[in-house]
Amino acid sequence: MNRYLHNGPLAFLACSALAMTATASHAQGVPAPSDDAGARIEQLQQQLTEQAHQIETLRQAVADQEARQRELQRALGQESRPVAGRAERVAPSAQTPQTQDTVSASDTSQRAVRVGTAPSQEPRPPAVAPLFDQPGILTPKSKFVLEPSVQYSYSSSNRVALVGYTIIPALLIGLVDVREVKRNTLTGALTGRYGLTNRLELEAKLPYVYRSDSTISREIAIGTATDSVYSTSGKALGDVELAARYQLNEGGGNKPYFIGSMRFKSRTGKDPFDVVTDCVTRCVGNTTGTGLSLDLPTGSGFYSLQPGLTWLFPSDPAVFFGGISYTYNFKRSDVSRLVLNGEREFLGTVEPGGVFGINFGMGLALNEKSSFSMGVDLNSIARTRQDGVPVPGSVRTQLASLLLGYSYRYSDKTTLSVTVGAGLTRDTPDLTVNLRIPMSF
Repeated sequence: MNRYLHNGPLAFLACSALAMTATASHAQGVPAPSDDAGARIEQLQQQLTEQAHQIETLRQAVADQEARQRELQRALGQESRPVAGRAERVAPSAQTPQTQDTVSASDTSQRAVRVGTAPSQEPRPPAVAPLFDQPGILTPKSKFVLEPSVQYSYSSSNRVALVGYTIIPALLIGLVDVREVKRNTLTGALTGRYGLTNRLELEAKLPYVYRSDSTISREIAIGTATDSVYSTSGKALGDVELAARYQLNEGGGNKPYFIGSMRFKSRTGKDPFDVVTDCVTRCVGNTTGTGLSLDLPTGSGFYSLQPGLTWLFPSDPAVFFGGISYTYNFKRSDVSRLVLNGEREFLGTVEPGGVFGINFGMGLALNEKSSFSMGVDLNSIARTRQDGVPVPGSVRTQLASLLLGYSYRYSDKTTLSVTVGAGLTRDTPDLTVNLRIPMSF
């Protein structure tokens, strides 16, 4: 209790009580007083009794404050863990008028604690190792993120074409075209994201694409048992993309976070209709051809718009996430492709099919610096139409990939993320590897 008697009214009252006690003791040691002196002593004893009652009341108040202080210290230990070299902050729910003052300095066994009301912050989605094109967490207000990335994909396919007729099931009269295609694609991209608010961010992506295809086949209509290899490549700027994302709700607790997005893809890459194609019917001196491009394109050749919705649901220690999207490809009219010898083959109006996509997965924090994610990405591509009629041989294509991702926070501003994907369907690339290094400023 002595630490509370060194300041304020308590010290004054205690000193007064001690002085009066000494006066009373001195009065008891003198000879029998007169009537006036006896009345004075009686008055002093009455004041001493009243002050003793006040001291007892103050002692009870001090005991109550000590109990309240112990309760606050317990609450402080639950709401805020000590961090070496930094001051703690009391949660708003644990604050009372007493905690807004400085904690007693006499408790030298504990370091100083800074208390007060923490600034209000909007709930933000949890960070997870990124698997898909859209990030799981938005860029904070007035912050800029620069993300260089490199993606490699490999795919292989076998094609067998039978052109002719059969007399009996075991005998074919005509041509047999067998091809094995191996495709390698390397895409380097520079992505920038800027947070307009804590709930709205803008993104721009600038890719550069290098492609290499190798086709192993035998010449059609030539009686040879030797395979020939046809190789081609292409490198140029890819299709530039612009995107915006907005957090629709506050989330947190038992509520998921919902993030709406809108992505626009240009056709700045090399157009597939402008690269030279080895003709099939129109080339003079080559009545068959291979139908393959002599130079590979680096863009799709069509503008597209992709709305999407992403959700994240924290469930300690995991975070569940997923999303749906639809990509609309704008059709092109008066399209013609460039064939061998500089001729143009008119194709009319070409409309690629829309792409419906869905993905889902789970992220798990391994420690304060690293996290692991796994998910599945599904896409369904509709048939391509030419002059309003489905292109012969065009069918709905199903793409599915299993993705595994790992993210390591190298520093407060730099993160290293690696994603590996494996194709689950025949039309999906067999392998994809994506390396991202987002850096915040």
